[in-house]
Amino acid sequence: MRLIIFEDDTYSNLYPVTYLRASFDLRCGMYSAAERLVSRLGADETAYFVRPLLAAAYGERMPDAKVNDVSMLEGELVLANGRLIDPKAADEIRSGSGKAWTKSGDLIAAHLTAEQAAKCDASSIEKFVETAAAVCEAADCPWRTADYPWDLINSNAELITEDFEAAGRSGVDGSIHELSCVLGPEEACYIAPGAEVEPMVCIDTRGGPVYIDEGASVNPQTRLEGPCYIGRETMIVGAKIREGCSIGPVCRVGGEVEESIIHGYSNKYHDGFLGHAYVCEWVNLGALTTNSDIKNDYSAVKVHVNGALTDTGTTKVGCYIGDHTKTSIGVVMNTGSHIGVMTLLMTSGSVLPKFIPSFAWFLDGAVTKGFGLNALLDTARLAMGRRKKELTAVEEALIREVHKITDNERKAVVRKDRRKFLGR
Repeated sequence: MRLIIFEDDTYSNLYPVTYLRASFDLRCGMYSAAERLVSRLGADETAYFVRPLLAAAYGERMPDAKVNDVSMLEGELVLANGRLIDPKAADEIRSGSGKAWTKSGDLIAAHLTAEQAAKCDASSIEKFVETAAAVCEAADCPWRTADYPWDLINSNAELITEDFEAAGRSGVDGSIHELSCVLGPEEACYIAPGAEVEPMVCIDTRGGPVYIDEGASVNPQTRLEGPCYIGRETMIVGAKIREGCSIGPVCRVGGEVEESIIHGYSNKYHDGFLGHAYVCEWVNLGALTTNSDIKNDYSAVKVHVNGALTDTGTTKVGCYIGDHTKTSIGVVMNTGSHIGVMTLLMTSGSVLPKFIPSFAWFLDGAVTKGFGLNALLDTARLAMGRRKKELTAVEEALIREVHKITDNERKAVVRKDRRKFLGR
């Protein structure tokens, strides 16, 4: 059986966290959606389909994988939408030969026989998905999907627990100091090889499991509350990590964090609160940077999605921060904030606007174009070089294309704030 993981045309509902990555690369629980699908479905081989903008970048990021190769659309295969994050889907999909599962008209998964696949239009992934739904027995999708960024946060604690149970590991293969403790069931804690828990750390498993991955280090005066996943080579520095957090790999995190997902190579080294947030790669949050995740009147939070405020239907919503964004000391982010790719945020003495477009600077209370894209790319090269990583020509080309597609919304906000700043 072959596994085909694809992203559909709803990826923009997940902006800003999908500007530089496919929907199936979003993290939730201990893994990305793609990692979980590959692990749970156990296919013989896997192919990936991304929007044309991302094709070259994914060819470079996944050199051994088949990316946007329509020759893979034959034989018995499973189609899996990259927004599918529910571990419970795997068994039913595997056994459901000939069936297709849809949600609001979108194909979420299908298990096609070789005969059914041969009847589909394989000239493109879009046509194949469309015709696959038509040749299969239809069923409503009963599983969790990531339709908006807040879906990832709202599912994270439960998925950490399910991923922990599926991993089947507990105990200490790394090290834990005798002056640290596990408060709650010890079998709900796993410390992987090379991971180190230093003195005066409390790992609280009463609310769910805690998984500390290979090479991670947890410094003194830290409290970890499960469900919690600390990724490979991540450093937790005297922090209060509340329930429902997935952090890393290769992050440095301090302060207070609650029900948040932090991608690799991002830092929140200092004090400050981060709650119900999704933070992409290469983000640096300055000292005392804090976000609000609940309104004073406890009403449902609205978030900017495709240029319009969208009701999330929930009262606990933090911020969604795109890749390579940096904040100064003392930045305070609004409830339900959309912060784009490569933004620079300076403290203004008040709460920031709910929407900051990509590649913009927020300075003196207004959104500006700053010093331009080349200066932002120079900063990215320096930041990545500190971790012995390189901004490749392919990745730079992707960033430049995203700069183009976000140009109109950025100019509109800059013009609006300029008029406000000038008192017009």
